[in-house]
Amino acid sequence: MGADGKSEGLCVDAPPPRKRVLILGGGFAGMYAALHLERLLGKRDDVEVTLVSRDNFFLFTPMLHEVAASDLNATAIVISLRKLLPRMTFVEGDVSGLDLESKRVTVAHGGLDGHSHTLEYDFVVLAMGSETNFFGKPGPRDYTLTMKTLGDAMLLRNCLVDRLEEADADCIATGARNAIVTFVVVGGGFAGVETAGAINDFIHGALPFYPNIQHANVRVMLVHGGKEVLPELGEDLGAYTRKKLIEHGIEVRTGVHVRDVTAAGVELPDGTVVPTKTVVWTAGVTPPSLLCTLPCEKERGRLKVNERMEVPGFPGVWALGDCASVPDVTNGGKPCPPTAQHALRQGVTVARNVCAALKGQPGKPFRYRMLGQLATIGQRSGVARILGLKFSGTFAWVLWRTIYLFKLPKLETKVRVAMGWTLDLLFRKDVVQLIGPRELDQLTLPALPLNSRQQVRQVQALHPRTQH
Repeated sequence: MGADGKSEGLCVDAPPPRKRVLILGGGFAGMYAALHLERLLGKRDDVEVTLVSRDNFFLFTPMLHEVAASDLNATAIVISLRKLLPRMTFVEGDVSGLDLESKRVTVAHGGLDGHSHTLEYDFVVLAMGSETNFFGKPGPRDYTLTMKTLGDAMLLRNCLVDRLEEADADCIATGARNAIVTFVVVGGGFAGVETAGAINDFIHGALPFYPNIQHANVRVMLVHGGKEVLPELGEDLGAYTRKKLIEHGIEVRTGVHVRDVTAAGVELPDGTVVPTKTVVWTAGVTPPSLLCTLPCEKERGRLKVNERMEVPGFPGVWALGDCASVPDVTNGGKPCPPTAQHALRQGVTVARNVCAALKGQPGKPFRYRMLGQLATIGQRSGVARILGLKFSGTFAWVLWRTIYLFKLPKLETKVRVAMGWTLDLLFRKDVVQLIGPRELDQLTLPALPLNSRQQVRQVQALHPRTQH
């Protein structure tokens, strides 16, 4: 009570505003940054972390080719981001605007026909991945399939089955049948080699169900502009891979750059056209076009960062994964390769550096020495270089499956994949069309997200209906 007998009001300090952390991207870099940040922050209520991703799931991309080849179901290699990160705010959408000066991000929902809203932040982590690089050529962009998303793998699988159904028709002439079951993969890196091997295994494994198609009708070609395939593993393993692919029946052309891709097929530098209706483009990636608008220093389109993955000139901004040029302090400062292995570890380091920044402390540099790399090349064989040791054949294939099985997040994902592999060993390939031709034609394109709409149009362009 006061001297005048009236109650005095209590003065209570308002709690400080919560720090807002935005993570843009739900791939390896963004998801693992979010996962470890959630663990480090625990149940703190003074920090709000929001993850923005165009998909509401995390996709284990090293196994995409297994979905395309029907070795695994599509749901086996994805897991809900909301389930992975239960204490984190999640927003599904495309980042359509980023203002580093005002610290605002615009998120679009539902493609061109949707809506958007703005998120403000105190700290932001840029893990926006990459896009397929068509090198400015409209032909590859309009007439090829890609292998970066779950939709890509499902569409490729559907396309393979559709080609078999079309080629098996009695009214198809031999020459036309050969073109229908000709498959070209452009790019001899990990994605290209694994995709070519997967296509070859799937097609030849499915032929017993298609009596009008002979093994001699099928042609699988891998075109690579470099001297040897899988250059990341060295010339010796690259040469071994090329030799095994040829033994498996895959035509390998190295030192060849595709001139163009048209509705008629793939045009090579000498003017030769390989007649085909199915081309998969895995010839490279490029950073998202949105990054070009940012007032930051770039290196080959990727955001240039320091050893702590901080964007110079913009405190509280980190970039990592495929969209960033991260210096490798263990290799003289050369940029880290854009691999899932590096992105995962970069995510862990950025999470720790964000926590340090929340305490007003400096972060630590990213240090990681790559342990090795592996690839499957078809017919239950593979190649690997781990800690300087080289492996090949069936043992390398088993090694690939074992290592990646343990890298999958969550026990339920591991169980789904292990069960899928077991069923694949016991039974023949599944040749069910995930999307029938009629359903594909009847899809209402404006209702689809932009990326899905583009993918459907690609398949429709590759799938002219033949009247019998």
